[in-house]
Amino acid sequence: MKAYELGPQNGLESLNQTTRPDPVAGPGEAVLKVRYVCLNNRDLQILEGRYGTKKAEDRIPFSEGVGEVVSVGEGVSGIAVGDRATLAHFVSWIDGPFEMRYFGVDLGTSLDGWMAEYVKVPAAALVKIPDAIADEQAAPLAAATLTAWHAVVEVGQVRAGDLVVALGTGGVAMAALQIAKANGAFVAITSSSDEKLEQARKLGADYTVNYATHPDWAAELQRQTGGRGADIVVETGGQHTLPQSINACAVNARIVIIGVGSADGPLPNYGGIIGKNITLKGIAEGSRAMLARMVRAMEATGFAPVVDRVFDYDQALDACQYLKSGSHLGKVLIKVS
Repeated sequence: MKAYELGPQNGLESLNQTTRPDPVAGPGEAVLKVRYVCLNNRDLQILEGRYGTKKAEDRIPFSEGVGEVVSVGEGVSGIAVGDRATLAHFVSWIDGPFEMRYFGVDLGTSLDGWMAEYVKVPAAALVKIPDAIADEQAAPLAAATLTAWHAVVEVGQVRAGDLVVALGTGGVAMAALQIAKANGAFVAITSSSDEKLEQARKLGADYTVNYATHPDWAAELQRQTGGRGADIVVETGGQHTLPQSINACAVNARIVIIGVGSADGPLPNYGGIIGKNITLKGIAEGSRAMLARMVRAMEATGFAPVVDRVFDYDQALDACQYLKSGSHLGKVLIKVS
């Protein structure tokens, strides 16, 4: 099969094409013919050697995609040849609360990922994609969209009429917008680009704030909403944006921390956290059970990830460079087959 490898991880250009023997499903495993791969920022961090220690140079990268099951090993049930499926990249997190050990079994880092014609995975981790969901909608589900679902629904416990604030216009923020609107919530989006904010409004955002022209964006949001605070903040910026996120909150709000930016210095706005009774919770992607619930909700309500652009298989490096440029709004895909 055709495949890509991480290479020396000294920049995006370390990504290189190669060939590998086709994978064979062992007991409890399934092999999928890859249809689409979806890129995430952590994929770029891995290629640039900025995501923990460097990985094996022959590791097949990228942690998210969709494919068709072409073979299953002994003892597999619940998934069959011909099914379209995806899986969360922490493949051993099936259900229940997070455990640190899940970090050790991770597609695209400790296990070969999606950037090949075929991928072999634990069958128990797979979630079947229903016919109502197209391949391009399914490819971005298992990382950024699942993370947004975890934040807004599983932790945030979103209710109709809530105000959800999502920082930026990347994959997680756009997925949070779609999920929150599907649950009847109001949504506010922040960005430094008026053009991207206009696109966010077309996708359903009720409030938008340009933090470049309004550095105190929390105050501007409070002005736009008549003093209403956020019930849920999808915090993708990191510690440097956390003070504003706290300022934007209503009493009893939930801030769900996803961003892995700078974490230097003391926790900001300590008094605001206590005074408003705010809950702060860090999350990592989500479990198979969460993914299955999200897919059912997507089938029922019709919400779908925002896809910005699709590249061909041989344009994988171009796709990475485009994602790094920050020009995208939503997800960047690579069509494999």
